[in-house]
Amino acid sequence: MIGTVYLIGAGPGDPGLITVKGLALLRRADVVLFDRLIPHELLDEVRPGAERIDVGKVPGARKRDQVTINALLVERARQGLTVVRLKGGDPFVFGRGGEEAVACQAARVPFEVVPGVSSAVAVPAYAGIPVTHRHLTAMFTVFSGHEDPIKTESQVDYQTLALAARHGTLVLLMGVMHLPPIVAALLDAGVDSATPAACIAQGTTARQQVAEGTLVELPGLIQRAGITAPATTIIGQVVTLRSQLNWFFPALAAEPAIRSLESM
Repeated sequence: MIGTVYLIGAGPGDPGLITVKGLALLRRADVVLFDRLIPHELLDEVRPGAERIDVGKVPGARKRDQVTINALLVERARQGLTVVRLKGGDPFVFGRGGEEAVACQAARVPFEVVPGVSSAVAVPAYAGIPVTHRHLTAMFTVFSGHEDPIKTESQVDYQTLALAARHGTLVLLMGVMHLPPIVAALLDAGVDSATPAACIAQGTTARQQVAEGTLVELPGLIQRAGITAPATTIIGQVVTLRSQLNWFFPALAAEPAIRSLESM
């Protein structure tokens, strides 16, 4: 009998943001393959005796590559085990979940996708920034600042992003290490240098840190603040709402009790 692989989004950092379905499946798992940026408190929910495999990728360090991860998912499922692939944010938002689903499908291994709360919307929300607001913008665009290094050319079209920025919000994921050239490319493409912008590190957690200013100022602000990955960058007029909507105070934050879902 072949087991099932569950591709589960763990959310952006606050362990309470995992879905009810995701938490229930995590507690039933025989094997959990987890990423570096998951809320590690969730590993306390894994049942005793279940196998835990750290497959997180650390920049500059040797870790299991994607081919190996795909093979592990298929191998454990073929042993008849319930396999959870626990991924930060949402599995299909820059998370290689699509590649893992394709690998399962090719191997005729049953799989399910359990969507997660993406940092693209949750992290700005925890910083008091709605990605849309009907008086300011009715659209937002999410793009990556960390593309596959084997690509011969970038798939990020900065001219298109500049057009989107005129009427909407830009959300940059995985881009803090490359922010100066990304900002330069946006400015060259025509984005107004005075556009409000914010960079949020360790979003939704008690370690959350925010740098806020104009787009042209932002690289210098994050350098002075010592902000490092993981971080989410928001560019657009919605950033101005932060002065009114900043509701989350990391110094006072307590980790949410997920034990209240014990009966699920």
